[in-house]
Amino acid sequence: MAAPLVELRDVSLGYGNETILDDLTFDVERSDFLALVGPNGAGKTTLLRAIGGILAPVHGRVVRHGGVTIGYVPQERELDPVFPLSAIDVVLQGRIARLGPWRRPGAADLEVARRAMAHAGVTALEPAPFRELSGGQKQRVLIARALAAEPALMVLDEPTSGTDPASERAIMDLLRRLHEAGHLTIVMATHNLGLVGNYARRIALVDRERRLFRLGVAGEILTDDVLTRLYGREIRVRQVDGWRTIFAGGTA
Repeated sequence: MAAPLVELRDVSLGYGNETILDDLTFDVERSDFLALVGPNGAGKTTLLRAIGGILAPVHGRVVRHGGVTIGYVPQERELDPVFPLSAIDVVLQGRIARLGPWRRPGAADLEVARRAMAHAGVTALEPAPFRELSGGQKQRVLIARALAAEPALMVLDEPTSGTDPASERAIMDLLRRLHEAGHLTIVMATHNLGLVGNYARRIALVDRERRLFRLGVAGEILTDDVLTRLYGREIRVRQVDGWRTIFAGGTA
């Protein structure tokens, strides 16, 4: 059995003197599609940053095997709103980790960036100013930037935030294609359990206020009994036109 891509052992996470999440032990498996799901402020982004190597644990250890390369997709709101770059310039930023701080991207890097844009379906946006793109277009360009790093692991923070329902589905369909076609390991944070439940292989429910962390395959987590007990209210999970749909309060 192959070793996991990332191991977390007895991990506590926080900032300064504030602990956000405590005593986490689990693996990110190779070729996994793992969704971290919870309300705003639940600790999802904190956990995502620890998995991606951006945040060191307060306690415990996070081990990344095999020199894993990581592509990071931040929340779009974290970027400078006057980002004075074209879409292709943004995607080329994904090559920096490969090149190091003192080398400039060359023709080979431009080819990789353009290939990443093609995979993300944004080739036509190459010369467009990033700041003038729609929310969905920005997210696709940021995904292309992560792909340009040629990662084994992609971590995404609320990749469908600020997009309309059609764009949400399109972005998630894109992630599923990337996952299936290239065996890319994906870990994403989201508050949208109803959406991601139709794509992720495994789901981790995270809520710092309730000291909740529960991880399992989607079919185990997304059941009436589990969700009703976890959320303390009646939850129903149903298939509607082949789409897993979650209803609250006995509405189905």
